[in-house]
Amino acid sequence: MKFAKIATATAVTAALALGLAACGSSEPAKNTEPKADSSAAGGQKFAGQKLTVWRLGAPDEKQNALMADLNAKFKETTGADVNLQWVPWPEAQAKWTAALAGGEGPDVTEFGNDQVAAWVAQDALTDITDLVKGHPDFQQIPQNLWGYETVDGKIYAAPWGGGTRAVLYRKDWFKELGIEVPKTWDDLVAAGKKIVAKKGKDVDGFAFNGGSDANMSLSPFVWSAGGDFAAFEGGKWVGKLTEPGFKEGFQYYTDLVVKHGVSRKSALTQNSVDIATRFANSKVGMYVTGGWDITTIKEQSGGKVGDEKMAFFSLPAKDGSGPAPAFQGGNDIAIWKDAKNPELAAEYIKLAAGEEFGTRYAKDGGLLPLYPKALGEYASDPVQAPFAETFKVAKGFPNDTNWAEANDTKAVLQNAARSVIEGKKDVDTALADANKELEEILNQ
Repeated sequence: MKFAKIATATAVTAALALGLAACGSSEPAKNTEPKADSSAAGGQKFAGQKLTVWRLGAPDEKQNALMADLNAKFKETTGADVNLQWVPWPEAQAKWTAALAGGEGPDVTEFGNDQVAAWVAQDALTDITDLVKGHPDFQQIPQNLWGYETVDGKIYAAPWGGGTRAVLYRKDWFKELGIEVPKTWDDLVAAGKKIVAKKGKDVDGFAFNGGSDANMSLSPFVWSAGGDFAAFEGGKWVGKLTEPGFKEGFQYYTDLVVKHGVSRKSALTQNSVDIATRFANSKVGMYVTGGWDITTIKEQSGGKVGDEKMAFFSLPAKDGSGPAPAFQGGNDIAIWKDAKNPELAAEYIKLAAGEEFGTRYAKDGGLLPLYPKALGEYASDPVQAPFAETFKVAKGFPNDTNWAEANDTKAVLQNAARSVIEGKKDVDTALADANKELEEILNQ
């Protein structure tokens, strides 16, 4: 998903911007795909031509320098100039819609990765499958990071920078109570119980999220257990909520409240914003979130909960084999369907999202780089390492435009979890009902 610019003042506040949820999907675009082997003959094949590029957000000094260097290199390589336009994120939807209706839009545009499939459904993007498969830089990007860009087996955008979520915890409490950073699911429960026992029953050892972004917290447990939410099979979406992997992760997550008591039963609708406020008031020991909460917590606590009292760790896999997969957010770059010269646009995509400028785009924008070498450099950074390690195994939610309705509007999984915790349904019944509802929504 799209990432806003985040101010970074300290080592902890430099924590990477991480993803929220929502997806898109549907029929593949029918545009003519640019050829993967297009190249600028003698460096001046496109001399005198101009490419319109939309970047989203508000540029800062680093972004201005990046785009100046990128566009200068593009000019040197192709002979073409770039008409760079900055579009504020809140205005992007209207700009794309107007461009689609009027035929006057960019040649190349930045996107939030969860927006790609929705625009593919409107025949707005160009198929770049051959370009991606023929470019050696793009082949370095791990396959798990192409989920949102791929619709019906075809690729419509290149990943540009990413992010994910980790567990924010009270580092000072862990030290005080002799708690080691959890390496397994059992460790997580043990740490949560110890926090509740020592800090009080009104404190959430590991806060249960049942609100608008609940699936950000649930999904790592589901994916770690080998489950998933749904899969596109035989031309339709098939729910996977009743399969063993999903059930195991879902059971563990609801048991944090029902069985283990590490989160209050009276707070089943709180989202990460609510939890952050409680964290700032020393009422939460651990919860799943992103780096943006650091600044908010420091402000809400009046400085009482500062950098020295907070840290992140990757939510662990059940068996301690490493980090559990978490949601993959990020920004992409794509070729608009009305690009006047798709071949020239393809040259820009290859340069902008290639290893050199793609890595710089991510780092300068506070995102995770997609290339293994650059991502590996974060392993020694105590702040960014948990996000970098988790990002290697990150996954996405069902790539369908109706996922937002299931996740947000209808709150299918949130309602299922609540019904179990409140004793209204057993896990099997709750998941069977939710699976039926999820399939109806995704296939409408």
